[in-house]
Parts: sequence; C-alpha cells; structure tokens
Amino acid sequence: MRPRHRARQVVNYVNLATPLGLLVARLGGARRLRAHDGLLVAHGYRLPIPPAPAFTVGNVIVTRRPAEWLAERPALLAHEARHATQYAFCAGPVLLLPLYLVAAGVSWAATGDLGAWNPFERLAGLEDGGYARSPARWRRRKA
Repeated sequence: MRPRHRARQVVNYVNLATPLGLLVARLGGARRLRAHDGLLVAHGYRLPIPPAPAFTVGNVIVTRRPAEWLAERPALLAHEARHATQYAFCAGPVLLLPLYLVAAGVSWAATGDLGAWNPFERLAGLEDGGYARSPARWRRRKA
C-alpha cells in the first residue's frame, strides 16, 4: 500500500469516518471485503437511503450490488476512492457530511441534479461517478 493510502486509512479511522462507514454497512445488512489501497467494499446493502448505487463513508465503499459489479467499474471505484480521501481532508463526517449536503442542495437548486455543481462530486470525477454535467437552470434555453 502506498504511504498516501495508508495515511488516508489511518486518518479515516482516527476521525471516525471508517467506523461510521462500517456501522452504516452493518445496519444495511451489507457484507464487507477488503479492496485495494486500504479500502473496504460493503456489498449487498439493503436500505433505501441514499438512493445512489454506491456511496462512500470513510474508507468503506457501500453498494447494493455484488462486489463484482463494482470491481468491473474501475472508474466508479476510483471516484469512490477519491471520496474516501475527501473524508480524510475534511476531518471526517463531522465536516464532510454537512458540507456535502449543502453542496448537493445548491447543486439541486441550480441544476436540478445533486452532483452537477457539487464540488465534492466534481473533485471526485463527475462522470466517473455517473453524474452528468448540467448547466444552471437560468442558462438553459427556453423552448
């Protein structure tokens, strides 16, 4: 494991993001396995919230799908790994989750899409995460 991935792993344990991710996975009935670069994949998540096919809390990537589904999507896996790094840089869920929710709300208000203007999604690779780039509502042509 590269030093930066080990540092992310340690920081996300200390800031409680990864333990929170493990709790979310457990509450959702997901089974977990180790992935590359200090990440964990929790697959078979059963709760309806959030609606995304995959999401990350700390170093835990949670998905409703089988683990193989995520392994076959290296761009999405890289996108979720970038979110794990964001948890480390934002001092864990205490800062990242409220900031993310505000950013998603602003993005929704501006574009009608939770990710298009969300800086967390843009920095993680918008298209890699399955988000489309959308212009602001006020910039769209009226038919």
